[in-house]
Amino acid sequence: MTGEQGGPTGRSSHSGGVRRRDEAGRERNRSTGRNRTASAPAQRTRAADPARLVAFEVLRAVSGDDAYANLVLPARIRDHRLDRRDAGFATELAYGALRAQGTYDAILARCVDRPLSELDPAVLDALRIGVHQLVAMRVPAHAALDQTVGLARAVIGAGPSALINAVLRKVAAKDLPEWLAELTAGLTDEVKIASLKHSHPEWIVRALRQALVAHGRDVAEITALLEADNAAPVVNLVALPGIGSLEEAFAAGFTPGPLVIDSALSSGGDLGRLSSVRDGTVRVQDVGSQLVARAMAGVDLKSELDGGEERWLDLCAGPGGKASLLAALAAEKGAWILANEPAPHRAKLVAQAMAAVPEDTWTVRTGDGRDVGRDHPASFDRILVDAPCTGLGALRRRPESRWRRQLSDVSALGPLQRELLNSALDAVKPGGVVAYVTCSPHTAETIAVVDDAVRKRDDLELLDAGAALDAASLTGNLGAGNGLSPLPTDRMTAQLWPHLHQTDAMFLALIRKSRP
Repeated sequence: MTGEQGGPTGRSSHSGGVRRRDEAGRERNRSTGRNRTASAPAQRTRAADPARLVAFEVLRAVSGDDAYANLVLPARIRDHRLDRRDAGFATELAYGALRAQGTYDAILARCVDRPLSELDPAVLDALRIGVHQLVAMRVPAHAALDQTVGLARAVIGAGPSALINAVLRKVAAKDLPEWLAELTAGLTDEVKIASLKHSHPEWIVRALRQALVAHGRDVAEITALLEADNAAPVVNLVALPGIGSLEEAFAAGFTPGPLVIDSALSSGGDLGRLSSVRDGTVRVQDVGSQLVARAMAGVDLKSELDGGEERWLDLCAGPGGKASLLAALAAEKGAWILANEPAPHRAKLVAQAMAAVPEDTWTVRTGDGRDVGRDHPASFDRILVDAPCTGLGALRRRPESRWRRQLSDVSALGPLQRELLNSALDAVKPGGVVAYVTCSPHTAETIAVVDDAVRKRDDLELLDAGAALDAASLTGNLGAGNGLSPLPTDRMTAQLWPHLHQTDAMFLALIRKSRP
């Protein structure tokens, strides 16, 4: 985009390249072919509505700066001093536009006379915001058009606003079911259809279908899984055991979590208003993460280990969520934990996250986790390997990740995941337990990594991870306890699912090293 004013393409309609300007120096276009809003010029919105401006700024930070929406949005809400109602609107608008970006771009491609890649990125983000209001929110079409065009006039320019107005009018001519019917007409490939309807890249749809089957589920659950990825996630809190309290959260409207002790749920709001969150004794953490941490901490080591204080290790601790929970659990058990993080700035975040736990129960190490097995052989009783992964299990919380990740990332991460797991297996004591965890159900990041490790060594035993999750949960059975079919019983590993357990899709394998 050049910022020139004109019809649906945004190109100038002036002949000879002559531009007229008004008294304020802004370009004017008197072409009879210009698309106009229904309002008279004096009545058109020329200011940016604060809530829509916040959503636009979030999308610009995500697409322009590779930022994460969950980190940018709270700061923007505070900067613009949005009240609770407007903050909720901005959150739905930003996250909704990010989640449905694939579907919305397919719709926009039918309404713009050039490839979307040729549009100014700011214009494309404004269009996505407009489309979400028109097809997925209870915003009257005239308001969605007027306010989105006003936003564009205020922050992009008068020229692009004409393009946005014309394109969004085309979008408004059909509702979402009509658009989806048009987009999928003639298609027979179930993956392509699901990709368009549920706004996931095709490679992710294929991977999730394969993962369902590999983890003992029915491939027909793919629709429910994709829909769960697109649902607004509930905020999960955890009170650090023996340290934090949820009383303040309950007084603020949170409800007790049904799956795990010391947890609470809420549809949102400003968590910064809770003093317990500010002081770190209560933390935001998905229930799936809480469960896998508690499952590892709860494994019975019986009498196979030497007596004395247990030594725990969080091999990939940054930014510190699971590490702080593990540290509190370790303190309760009279254990000590080492939190390892290779990046110095993330190691500082780990230390900050663990600050609420007594200092004599934990230490932060800054170093490569692949070296720990060599530097500290057979030194730890329990080790958590929360391995770097594609994060396909947390797409509902990080909607932008689905558009950033590529299939090549899976194979690129594989060697690192194996090296970290092998390092942990060298670092664990005979009789000790390693928990291999990923926030991804992809078989190449889960089952394949564990199977490789177990096959290559004769001193390893897989424990029943599903039973460990059940023991860590309040229901005692994560499947039947929620009226659902139980976790797969044909494997010793376990997989949580957003559409079944309302958690991130966390994978857990528990590996015990046998005595020589």
